[in-house]
Amino acid sequence: MIFKGDSDDSGPGGDLNGFVDRGSQLQGELRFENSFRVDGKVTGNIVSSGDLVVGNGGEIDADVQVGRIFVNGVVRGSVKASKQVQIAAGGKVFADLETPSLVIDGGAHFEGHCSMPRPQGMSATTAKSSAAKKPMQATEQRRAGGGPQLVSSRPVNKG
Repeated sequence: MIFKGDSDDSGPGGDLNGFVDRGSQLQGELRFENSFRVDGKVTGNIVSSGDLVVGNGGEIDADVQVGRIFVNGVVRGSVKASKQVQIAAGGKVFADLETPSLVIDGGAHFEGHCSMPRPQGMSATTAKSSAAKKPMQATEQRRAGGGPQLVSSRPVNKG
């Protein structure tokens, strides 16, 4: 899907601007256009409107501002993603997040605070009245560890 060895060039990493490979370290400010992959270590600041992929073994200790971030390694610091944060199984995030969309796969680890800004034009009153009109129902599924896992939520049809 999004990590090393994947053959789908249409997703993140399709237009790779660069990478920091295993055994390499980068300290300072990193800026890129489309997508960047980290399998080594980056410390400092990362700024882009594109996609940042933190591969297995990749380590980030930085203030991150990107469009999307996909984590299969370790991220520390703060992350502001304008589109999405995805933490894959085995990924570890020790950071405060700000993003409109957060995906945490089973087996992933997240420790920190998450702020999910409302879409532009939606006030707190609008969000509350919209939620009150459409009650949500969560669907649970048992996972291998035995505990429930939230799979999806959908509006409940009344009537």
